[in-house]
Amino acid sequence: MSDSHPAMLSSRETRAWSTSGYLMLLVFLALVLLFGWRVMAIANTEPSDSDVLGFVFSNFTIAILLVLIAKGFYMLQPNQGAAITLFGSYRGTDRQAGLRWVWPWMGKTKISVRANNLISDKIKVNDLRGNPIEMAAQVVWRVVDTAQALYDVDDYKAFVMVQIEAAVRTIGSRYPYDDFTHAEVTLRGNHDQVGAELRSELIARLQLAGITVDECGFTHLAYAQEIAGAMLRRQQAEAVVAARKTLVEGAVGMVEMALGMLSEKNVVELDDERRAAMVSNLMVVLCGERDTQPVVNAGSLY
Repeated sequence: MSDSHPAMLSSRETRAWSTSGYLMLLVFLALVLLFGWRVMAIANTEPSDSDVLGFVFSNFTIAILLVLIAKGFYMLQPNQGAAITLFGSYRGTDRQAGLRWVWPWMGKTKISVRANNLISDKIKVNDLRGNPIEMAAQVVWRVVDTAQALYDVDDYKAFVMVQIEAAVRTIGSRYPYDDFTHAEVTLRGNHDQVGAELRSELIARLQLAGITVDECGFTHLAYAQEIAGAMLRRQQAEAVVAARKTLVEGAVGMVEMALGMLSEKNVVELDDERRAAMVSNLMVVLCGERDTQPVVNAGSLY
C-alpha cells in the first residue's frame, strides 16, 4: 500500500535582493525638502484654483512616495539576517549588516544567526544497566539556514529544547554510568567520547531546522537520589577491596623478597614450620591497619 502522506519539502536559504538604505535615505530626504519647498512656495503667492489643485495632487503623490520609501527601511545588526517574503512566498535572506531597503510590499522577518548557549534542565534517565541517573547538558548552537529555521519548524527555539532532551535521553541509555572494571565506555569515565557522540546526535536531529551544534557537554551527571546512597556504599566497598588487593600484592612481594634474601645470604636457617610462622608474622605486620608492637626474643632462636 502506498504512503498517502506527502513528504515535507525542505526549504533552503537563498540570497535576497536588497539595496543600501543610505541611498534611499537620501532620496527620502530630497522628497521631504521638495515637499517643504512647495509648501513654502505656494504660501508666498496668490495661487489660482488650478494651482491649488496641482499643489494638492503633487504633494499628495510626494506624501505617498515618502510613506512607501519609509516602509522599505530596515536595520540589520552583525550576525543577523532578514528573511524576505512576497505575499507569503520566501524570496531569500538578507545578511548584509547596516541600513537596508527593499520594496515596501515585501515582508521582512529578522532572525539571529549568533551562537546561543543553553543549559538543559536536569532529567532522569535509565542508563544501560537500568540504573536511574540524573543528567543535564550544555549546548552551544546557532542557526545556519534561516529558511529552514523559520519555515520548516513551527518554533525553532522550542524545537531545540525538545531535541536536546531527546538526545540526552538517547545517549544516557546507551552507556552505563560507571564501570569499576574499566572494560566499557561509561558516561562518567569517557566524557570526551560521549560528548562527541552527543554532538553528532544533536546535529542529526537539528538538521531539519537548519541548526548546527558547535559544542556540547554534560553539566550534571549523578545517580538519582533513590539509589545514590546504595551506589555510594558500593563504590566505597569496591574501593576498599581494590586497596586491600593492592596492599596484599605488595605484602606478598615483600615477604618473598625478605625470605629470598635471608636464604641467599645464609643469615638464618628456617625449617618449613618456622618459615610459615615468619610469613604469617610478616603478613600481619604489613597488612595490619594498626601499628604492631615488636617482641624481642632474648633467648635462643629455637
